[in-house]
Formats: sequence, structure tokens, C-alpha cells
Amino acid sequence: MAVEGTERRVTRRRQRTRANLLDAAFTVFAAKGFGRVSIEEVCEAAGYSRGAFYSNFDTLDELFFALYRERAELIADQVTGALALDGPDLDVPAAVDRVTDVLLLDLDWLLVKTDFLVHAARDAAVARTLLEHRARLRRAVADRLARARTPLPAVLGDAVGAAHAVVAAYDGVTTRLLLDKDVEGARAWLGQLLTALLTDGGGTARASQED
Repeated sequence: MAVEGTERRVTRRRQRTRANLLDAAFTVFAAKGFGRVSIEEVCEAAGYSRGAFYSNFDTLDELFFALYRERAELIADQVTGALALDGPDLDVPAAVDRVTDVLLLDLDWLLVKTDFLVHAARDAAVARTLLEHRARLRRAVADRLARARTPLPAVLGDAVGAAHAVVAAYDGVTTRLLLDKDVEGARAWLGQLLTALLTDGGGTARASQED
């Protein structure tokens, strides 16, 4: 029993060390950019030795990918939760407000995500990780829109097409956000854009299409 208790303590300590390394790396990557950061800098920011690093990660690349997956999955979960609050009759403006609050909370995340995008453009394995995350976000949006009785503009096609439009709008707005750092302005603009995409002429267009 004593051995089992020790193993549990070691496991919890290792999990805590890993989490602290990921948190520290997030701050350092956002400040300096991946490719300009050393293992020593991550360890110093976390308050650990290189030994603690190598007990959790083989390379800085591995840590970076783990960090991206962790944050991306958290955001996908938050988006799914934000979309799940309405009943069958989706309140589009209210849902858009909740989603934009989740998506635009953190400029540091956008910097790290952009670094990941640059790596994905040059590495097929990294690209698959990024595409999987984007597909999960699109599925969360598409599934919610498909279950709603709220009509969509015919130009978007179905819920899958609408989800692609939502993600594309987010990409465009966040590119500007990275440059002007106006979080509130970006949130407002994205909210207006998504509401217009998902509602303008929707009832008339869908009704005429179904007729």
C-alpha cells in the first residue's frame, strides 16, 4: 500500500510538473515566438531543471504540439458549451456573443496559434493536427446549426457550409486583431459579421428554396 501511495504521489507530481511546464511555455512562446525559445528558457520560466523537462517531453517540438492540442481542445469545448445553451430555436445573436467571447479572449493564444499555422504549412504531420482541430470546431458549429430550427441563408448551403463560413470569418478578423491588438473592436466586428452571415435574409431565402 505504501508503494501504491508513493506512485500516486509521483504521478500527481509529474502531472503538476507537466502542467506548469506547459503554462510557462505558453507565456514564453507568446512573448518570443516558437523557434526563438530554448528549453532552458522554458525551464527557467517554470522554475524547473532540464531533468524535469526531459521527464515529460523529448523535445521542444513535442512540448509545443502538446501545448497547442491542450489549448485547442479547451477552446473547442468552450465553443461547444457556448452553443449548447439555447433550445431548438437558436438565438443567433446571443449564441454569437457567447462564441466570440470564447474565441477572442486571449491575444497570446492567437500568437501561439499563428506560430503553429506557420509550422503546419511546412510539415504535413503538423498540418494534420491543425486540420483536426479546425474540423472539430466546424463540427461543433455545424452540429448546433443543424439541430436548430432557425433558418440559414440559402447562399451558405447547409449547416456544414455555414460552419465553414463562421471559421473563415474568424480567421479574417483575428488576422487584423494580431496587428491592431483591438480585442473589443475585433469582438464587436466578428459578432456583427457572424450575425449577418447566419441571419440576413435567411428566412426568406430558405423558405423560397424549400418551396
